[in-house]
Amino acid sequence: MPEKKPVQGKLRPAKKSPAGIKPTKSLHPRNKHNQGYDFAVLIKALPKLSQFVRPNPYGNLSIDFSCADAVKTLNAALLKSDYQIDGWDIPKGFLCPPIPGRVDYLHYIADLLADKGKVPTGQKVCALDIGTGANGVYSLLGIQCYGWRFIASDIDSLSIENVNKIASENPKLASKLALVHQTDAKHIFTGVIQPNQRIDVTLCNPPFHESLADAMKGSQRKVANLAANRVKKQHGNVQNNKPSELNFGGQKAELWCEGGEIQFLRNMITESVQFKHQVLWFTTLVSKSENLKPCYALLEKCAAKTVKTIEMHQGNKQTRILVWSFLAQDMRAQWAKLRI
Repeated sequence: MPEKKPVQGKLRPAKKSPAGIKPTKSLHPRNKHNQGYDFAVLIKALPKLSQFVRPNPYGNLSIDFSCADAVKTLNAALLKSDYQIDGWDIPKGFLCPPIPGRVDYLHYIADLLADKGKVPTGQKVCALDIGTGANGVYSLLGIQCYGWRFIASDIDSLSIENVNKIASENPKLASKLALVHQTDAKHIFTGVIQPNQRIDVTLCNPPFHESLADAMKGSQRKVANLAANRVKKQHGNVQNNKPSELNFGGQKAELWCEGGEIQFLRNMITESVQFKHQVLWFTTLVSKSENLKPCYALLEKCAAKTVKTIEMHQGNKQTRILVWSFLAQDMRAQWAKLRI
């Protein structure tokens, strides 16, 4: 029976959580970015970053997070300095994800796979990154953090080509990464998961807008908020601060789909039934909390054995991971033993 509410970082029903305990707003304990960014170290790893680093109104070094080039360069520096990933880059106009939040998802998924508290590492774990995008960060970070093998799929051929380019500059990554171009936009798992293939966990960051116009409005709001906060900190107020361009990239497949996030989630859950014996855990980010209830109902209808929700907090931002499995607990335990 699916749990009805999200749980902060723990895999158990929300109704059993102790009363009066408030969820923390910190990243996962294993996240390297809990203490912020050491810009001196990052600039040493990638000198190009220095052109974007300036003291903020509080006197601390930072970047302008409404500037696309600054954010992309910060990402490249983080990946090189903290995860030994060289040559990371994305084409103009593609989604540039925040590294701390992306790696947080991976750490919680690692806890999900843990057997008796021991997080599995190495190539016996196979993960599937659905919609990897041109950035490919889930697969790249998962390989570097835990040594897992990854299958990364996307319906956009340019995204696959770019991730392949990054992997080619990192031979140790390339040996653990398989890229799959999903040629049928109507399917998520079909055509990606092969017959008799076993997947320990799937990951996904679904497109959450319903249309291009909706996606553009969302990006414009995000840029405007960042710019407004910057001006407010500098001058104590905000006056006529309209961003001239969108600095948050994203192609159609990355940002929007027909029916938005909830329809994508419904499609994913429905199709997951076909692969219920090949996948240990299905997981996906859910950005809108109101989408959880219909997902719970559909998973119950699809006879999922276990359904859980993990809450993640990154500062004031809150998101959640929806998790489900069609395998009984004893079968999951047997699966875990195969990794030993």
